[in-house]
Amino acid sequence: MNVSLTPELEKWVQSKVESGMYTSASEVIRESLRLLKEQDALKEIRLAELRREIQLGIESGNSTPLNMDEIIAKAKQQRQELESP
Repeated sequence: MNVSLTPELEKWVQSKVESGMYTSASEVIRESLRLLKEQDALKEIRLAELRREIQLGIESGNSTPLNMDEIIAKAKQQRQELESP
């Protein structure tokens, strides 16, 4: 298999080989592809988790309107309880 790289990527691969971290350009490319494969797997896991969370939200039922006055009053009360000795 032959792979064409942009000059920028080719320089980057060569710099990895020259650093001593890798023994050849093929090794750099293999490692890059392994990491890309891992990244793809993580994206699939995250997507499945997101879909699961969305489904849980749907199954939780209809939302109820928020009463901001009640929320603010409750927050003030909790703060007062924390501040009082």
